[in-house]
Amino acid sequence: MDEEIIREISKPEKTALVVWDVQNILVERIFNSDEFLTNLNRLIEAAHKKQIAVFFSKITPLPDRFESTARKLFFRKRAMRFTPEELELTIPPARDDIVVFKNTASIFIGTNFELMVHNAGITTLIFTGIATEFGIESSGRDSSNRGFFTVIAKDAVSSPNKDGHERSIQNMEGLLYLMTTAEILHMWNI
Repeated sequence: MDEEIIREISKPEKTALVVWDVQNILVERIFNSDEFLTNLNRLIEAAHKKQIAVFFSKITPLPDRFESTARKLFFRKRAMRFTPEELELTIPPARDDIVVFKNTASIFIGTNFELMVHNAGITTLIFTGIATEFGIESSGRDSSNRGFFTVIAKDAVSSPNKDGHERSIQNMEGLLYLMTTAEILHMWNI
């Protein structure tokens, strides 16, 4: 990766870490939970140490009457009904972390996320979380299309579907910056 790009994306005041949908119902289903949680916790701890903004996204289903017909039909096949405990975040946010409640596979749709990061002067978004082939890839592409430097922490993302995860990583390699946790920590001088 180009040194100028590394300098730009490593500025703590210009960077946010996005922890995508790390909720109990999803964490218990992923294929690499130990490695995933270890890397994710290392990144969150380092972000806090460097005073990098940390945003947690949280699936918040719309009331059935207000959900789109397309999404209802898609999720009906998958019996996507959740208890409040299943939707709880597996890793509790720290006091200054921000939780973004969202209803789609993009953190930019139907939330104030973009307004908040623009207001804070944030230009780099580092994505972690579950599921790689849904919210991570969708939000990562959306982020890049909106002009953000977009990094996917490739060993701190996961999915219940290992094949889908691996295809998504391959898809994103030509579009976004993919880095390991160790590379990100090195970039942050940790």
